[in-house]
Amino acid sequence: MYKFLFFLCLPVLMFSQQRKIEGTVVNTQNEKLPLVSIEVYNLQNALIKKITTNESGDFTLEGISEKSVKLVIKDLEYMQFEKELELDKQENLLQIVLKKEVQEIQEVIMTKQKPLVKRKIDRLEFNVENSNISSLNAWEILKKTPGITASNDVLAIKGSQSILVTINDKKVMLTGDELKNLLENTQGDEVKSVEVITNPPAKYEASGSAVLNIVMKKNKIEGYRGILSSKYVQTQYAKGVAGISQYYKKDKLSLMASYYLGSGTYYREGTDYVNYVEDKTRWVSTMNRKDRNKSQNTLNFNVEYEIDSLTNASLNYSGSFSPKSFGTYHVPTLIYNSQNMVESDYITINDHQSRSINNSLSFQVERKLSKKSKLTWTNYFAGNNARKYQNVITALNFANQAPNENNFVTNNKSNVQLYSTQADYQWKNDQWELESGAKYSFVKTDSQLEFSDNENGVLQYRGDKSNAFDYKEHNFGLYSSLAYNPGKWNFKAGLRAEKTDLEGVVSEPYEINKNSYWKFFPTLYAQYTTGSNHQFGLSYGKRISRPSYSWLNPAKSYYNLFSYFQGDPKLKSTIIHNLNLTYTWKEWNLDFYYRKEIYPSMEISYQEPSTNSLIYHYTNIEKGQAYGLSVYKNFQIKPWWSLSVSENLEHNENYFVGVDDILYKNNVWNLSSDISTSFTLDKSTDWKLEIGHRYNSPSIQGTFRISGSSTAYLVMNKKFFNKKLDASLFFNDIFKTSGEKISTKYANQDNYFLDYRDTQSVSVSLKFNFGNQAVKNAKTIKKTEELNRL
Repeated sequence: MYKFLFFLCLPVLMFSQQRKIEGTVVNTQNEKLPLVSIEVYNLQNALIKKITTNESGDFTLEGISEKSVKLVIKDLEYMQFEKELELDKQENLLQIVLKKEVQEIQEVIMTKQKPLVKRKIDRLEFNVENSNISSLNAWEILKKTPGITASNDVLAIKGSQSILVTINDKKVMLTGDELKNLLENTQGDEVKSVEVITNPPAKYEASGSAVLNIVMKKNKIEGYRGILSSKYVQTQYAKGVAGISQYYKKDKLSLMASYYLGSGTYYREGTDYVNYVEDKTRWVSTMNRKDRNKSQNTLNFNVEYEIDSLTNASLNYSGSFSPKSFGTYHVPTLIYNSQNMVESDYITINDHQSRSINNSLSFQVERKLSKKSKLTWTNYFAGNNARKYQNVITALNFANQAPNENNFVTNNKSNVQLYSTQADYQWKNDQWELESGAKYSFVKTDSQLEFSDNENGVLQYRGDKSNAFDYKEHNFGLYSSLAYNPGKWNFKAGLRAEKTDLEGVVSEPYEINKNSYWKFFPTLYAQYTTGSNHQFGLSYGKRISRPSYSWLNPAKSYYNLFSYFQGDPKLKSTIIHNLNLTYTWKEWNLDFYYRKEIYPSMEISYQEPSTNSLIYHYTNIEKGQAYGLSVYKNFQIKPWWSLSVSENLEHNENYFVGVDDILYKNNVWNLSSDISTSFTLDKSTDWKLEIGHRYNSPSIQGTFRISGSSTAYLVMNKKFFNKKLDASLFFNDIFKTSGEKISTKYANQDNYFLDYRDTQSVSVSLKFNFGNQAVKNAKTIKKTEELNRL
């Protein structure tokens, strides 16, 4: 009878012995570490179970009957951690601290030097902190990020140039050269990681095919410290930048301020070839553009304050000021007849100058509502003011015509203002996470083009060639997403709804364009991790790419008498569908993807035989689609020697309606390759060397076919004077192979241009660290009554 009762009660007795232990895995900087493998063994070293920390670095031990177990934690970036636990005596939250791995090989001591790639359920995280590429600027770091290609300074993710760039999840208003200048003046040692989000979750606004988020470091060092930095770059002409960054942290207050001043001459070589089949002539223009910028100013300021143990507030300001960029282009054009003889020519002298002012201000408050939930409120203001002036003189020497001269002057003014406010709610426990929020944004742009030409020695304003363009856009968004992480399986789904109201007013000819629409953007994710750390992922996302504000302006911006740029106020937004299948194992990262674009917008060119004009304009093509495979792997050949391989093979198709109203298909197989090898030569002085090669095979963009290009580079950095002085040497485009040929050929369209952006360079960087550079033990802030009640 007693035996019978014993066996009846055995399950209850066993269950009563099982404990639930919660814990967190962090590094020495107290940063929580997601997706870390934890193995649980009994005292006979038999594996009981295997778990993984969630996205917040938390884990739960349950369902274990043993009284004592051993935890073994392995991660590629950190030393292996082992700890024995007596489950009956474990009362508090278990916190495990992982330390960086250090290996010593004879006289070379090597720390993990290559950036670590981590595959999360909704993004690829490229950690560059303390790596050998942190001596580069943020722009160069982006070009080395897996999944990102940069052809002629145009960023693309898996072939798509429709990218939303954010810094600490805050939208950057700048595009093109302005964005490049900002990132070039952002020091690499201030960058913690780069997140490549090909299927952005519902929290992000739906604009752009993908999101590129740059995560900046937070100041964790108590006291005051600073960095003096300078950089000299020699291309065809010299450039330089110098600046100071200062940091202060005390108890609840953290401050950061930086200022950089740049100056230099920028050069770009180009030659245009236009063949007119109608009159069998060929026009060849050579334009070598040389611009001087004496003052490029970049200013950043950030303050964070812990109001109480539940509430944090932060204020950030960023500004870039370029008061004057100027140059004079001399552009000769030769016109060949059918016998390939020069029969006419003209020369264009373009005297121009420009200025730009960009300001952004953000304010954020985060409030913990409970131990599992928090509320975040973010406000963002931004302004972009630009002026462009040019005086164009053309000396004409056409066959059978008397030589004459044409002169016109244009003055472009644009002002863009953006305001947004967003509230986000987050709740999560061990397995579930809920995010929900709302966002409102308002954009207003004012653009003016004043055109005057010379009549009998007097400049006359021409209203028919001048233009005013006003644009307003209201956008309201709601989103919600739910994630479930039971263990080996991770799931996440979200839905975002956005309502857009826009109005564009054109003065010449007068036209009003209005539109209002709702769009829904679903996202789905699933990820499975096997016991041997094979990781499979599947995701889908729908996105929208709205035209840049400058693309909507229909004013003709003349480059010369026979060439101009023109936007389109009726440009449609592009709808994008992304599908990704990922696989990760032992630093192998594979991504199979498919992308479909409906009415993609892009810049194309076409020639007009009746006026012998070459016109560049933004327009919608019919559709585009691409599928491909991305591979990234870091090989640790020796403890002091590693090899990194990043490859992307893609088949891309663009369908467009030509000037003859016929539907054309432009397609290509494209390979983007980045192979680099790095060495740690001396640990005591952080002497590191990296050699790499990037290659892009021929690609397409609408009507364009773009030739292949490549670049070889070498970067070396070393520290002196007890690591207070950091010096680096960077050789880029060593063999001058980055030039491209961009061509259009169909129907009566036959033109191409050669483009080289003066990328062959040698640069020297120096950084001097002063003040407190050591991390002190963080002071424990006494929990307030509010926190204790949570």
